[in-house]
Amino acid sequence: MRILVLGSTGYLGTHVVERLGALRGARVLAGGRSPAADVPVDLATDSAGRLAERLASVAPDAVVNCAGATGGDPVTLAEANARGPAVLCSAMALACPSARLVHLGSAAEYGPGAGRVPVPESAATRPLSVYGATKLAGTVAVSTSGLDALVLRVGNPVGAGAPPAGLPGRVTRMLREAGAARDAVLRLGDLSAYRDFVDARDVARAVERAVTAPGPLPRVLNISGGEAVPVRDLVRTLADIAVFGGHIEEQGAGSVRSEQVSWQCSDISTARTALDWRPSYTLRESLTALWSDGTPSPSSRERSELPS
Repeated sequence: MRILVLGSTGYLGTHVVERLGALRGARVLAGGRSPAADVPVDLATDSAGRLAERLASVAPDAVVNCAGATGGDPVTLAEANARGPAVLCSAMALACPSARLVHLGSAAEYGPGAGRVPVPESAATRPLSVYGATKLAGTVAVSTSGLDALVLRVGNPVGAGAPPAGLPGRVTRMLREAGAARDAVLRLGDLSAYRDFVDARDVARAVERAVTAPGPLPRVLNISGGEAVPVRDLVRTLADIAVFGGHIEEQGAGSVRSEQVSWQCSDISTARTALDWRPSYTLRESLTALWSDGTPSPSSRERSELPS
């Protein structure tokens, strides 16, 4: 079985490649902008025809799209998150129409929840950010493509390799810089928002299940921890793992998104039924893996998806 993973050197892509590489009888091909990629691909700029030629040359049985952008101006986000999946679907229709496509979406596509009730896949999508809107456009392109395709709508991933742009990676860097100093102070914004965290390894396991499960499968599946956790708890747990002896201060407002979406949690019951999948790591285990990783994540990695 030939599986092409796009965005293979990014945060989630790295975990996905490792997981799929352990599949017996599978050959995993790396796709992306890296010079070391098996298949050179840039979904933000490649034409459907050019991409179709490259897909035809490797004839994948499945394609996993971990590529995308979480930051940048609206044009950058649109090119990576909306245009990219649309071009990929067009290319697959030309070159490998029977291959399965597994695309990573984002819980940001839902927008604010209502009544603090876990959000099912059937809920209305009301993204409040350009990021969420462009991710939703990508989901629509995939789910209406006519391909054997599904979207894994991922919550907030956490674990080894978390990039510094996200809160877990940023707090980890701050804790490493603070060291054992008793007078150290971590100054952060408001941490009262609730988020649905999921281990990156559990995301990779969901991808494996989605690639190998017999069809047909639902067009969209929520992949998350299934629990709303105070962001404050994440920070304090990470500080505890780091044996941080200083103080944590919350000053001013949190992120814009925290103000707009103060509570987020996804209903993961459909993924349990369709993929026999459920999260297997606790948040503390995920944060322990992040702290033990020891290697700061480079800010210039291959663009890869970090749903938030």
